[in-house]
Amino acid sequence: MMTPHNELRLLPWSSPEGKPCFLSTDDNNGPLSRLADETEAAQLNASTNLLEHAQEVLADEESEPAELGLLARDLTEALRDTLRIAVSRGHRIRTPDHFADEEADGPSRLSAAAFG
Repeated sequence: MMTPHNELRLLPWSSPEGKPCFLSTDDNNGPLSRLADETEAAQLNASTNLLEHAQEVLADEESEPAELGLLARDLTEALRDTLRIAVSRGHRIRTPDHFADEEADGPSRLSAAAFG
């Protein structure tokens, strides 16, 4: 089934089972939307800080293998979060094609895609 372009939002967290969570709303200012926005901002800020730390660790020739392993794990988690945010925001962007579709056929449609 197709859903309106702005109906499903991929949230920046997963279910306890690791499945993606979606929000169905037409109110981008609702409490859950604001929580998702705040969570995305915190995740992006953490990714920025981690990138700065990674540059320092990699520049240090005496970094221990265990520290590099921990850094790789943390960077992987940050990349996963950042990609989830990019996918979520990408699905909510209205392109010129969507505007043309709305004029011709009413509201544009977008199928929901899972992000794992």
